[in-house]
Amino acid sequence: MKVAFYAPMKSPNHPTPSGDRRMARLLMEALTQAGYSVDIASEFRSFEGTGDAAVQEAIRREGEQRAQELINTYAGMVRDERPDVWFTYHLYHKAPDWIGPAVCRALGIPYFVAEASHAPKQKSGNWATGFTAAEAAIGMASRVFHLTTLDAECLRLIVKSPEKLVHLPPFIEQVNEPADPELGQKLILEHGGRENRVTLLCVAMMRAGDKFQSYQQLADVVGRLTEESWQLVIVGDGDYCQKVRALFSRFEEQIVYLGLQDGKTLQSVYAAADLYVWPACGEAFGMAFLEAQRQGTPVVSAMVRGVPDVVVNGQTGILVPPNDTQEMARQVSTLMVDENRRRQYGRSAQDFVFRERSMKMASDILGKAIREVVG
Repeated sequence: MKVAFYAPMKSPNHPTPSGDRRMARLLMEALTQAGYSVDIASEFRSFEGTGDAAVQEAIRREGEQRAQELINTYAGMVRDERPDVWFTYHLYHKAPDWIGPAVCRALGIPYFVAEASHAPKQKSGNWATGFTAAEAAIGMASRVFHLTTLDAECLRLIVKSPEKLVHLPPFIEQVNEPADPELGQKLILEHGGRENRVTLLCVAMMRAGDKFQSYQQLADVVGRLTEESWQLVIVGDGDYCQKVRALFSRFEEQIVYLGLQDGKTLQSVYAAADLYVWPACGEAFGMAFLEAQRQGTPVVSAMVRGVPDVVVNGQTGILVPPNDTQEMARQVSTLMVDENRRRQYGRSAQDFVFRERSMKMASDILGKAIREVVG
């Protein structure tokens, strides 16, 4: 069975790393493991972030043109070469799907959506056109996969049939090669880190908005730590690199910048860390939390949006109230001096990821839901 995959927010092939790109690729892999042949139907990006009505109208027209071109292409194929289902990832008012619904109507195939969001306050806002389109697309979907419990609350306003709303928790692939904490520690030392310190870690792009706000709060958190035996390892880069460095300039000897890292090296850095600390301002859920826990590194974060869907408070880490940097610092300090508790959380974190946030879990959920519709 063939699946036409589309991500209007950001294509899986987009050159800039992000959580969106990562999740799109994971979904494609999960669908493949569920037994489907997955092809990217379009690279067209419908995202418009400024609220410019003229730009949105131009995007709509281009999206409808792309849809018609795809319909014409599929019409020229024999039936076995056409997609059997359409799957759209990350659909919302700023990134509506102008392609999938039209193609599905023309081909008579079912429409599936993952990580859709519905914000009623946008009905008459600067993205009203996108809101209406997203709402209509979500409403016609055969199944709507929600990644967080928070998203489900608003989706129930338009997805009236309970069987159409399916919980697909955030998940992560299994790593075939074990991480090497010694490699991670060596890299940290090469970049100015020190031995015999509790290593705090964050992995995040350095850009404006929620990410920079999280860095601001993180700087406040480490500034409140009374212990001196810590170092903060920061993995990431971006346009706000110098602004981020300025936030931490007063802790210069305790901050280690590793820049961008990927693959086995990044996994080894996770494994070498003692705590993953990130305020998660505005985070949908945060893939880095799953990556850290997969390597047995417990988390200290905030109870923001979808973070409770990837971190089990009091079991795999500690979640504090949003924007409460004082309480976050207190919890970090507590875990810094309690190695046994860190180890206990770390073991629980690994078990949680392997049991409840695995690729197999996701492929089973996706496969079952699609088979319910198309057999």
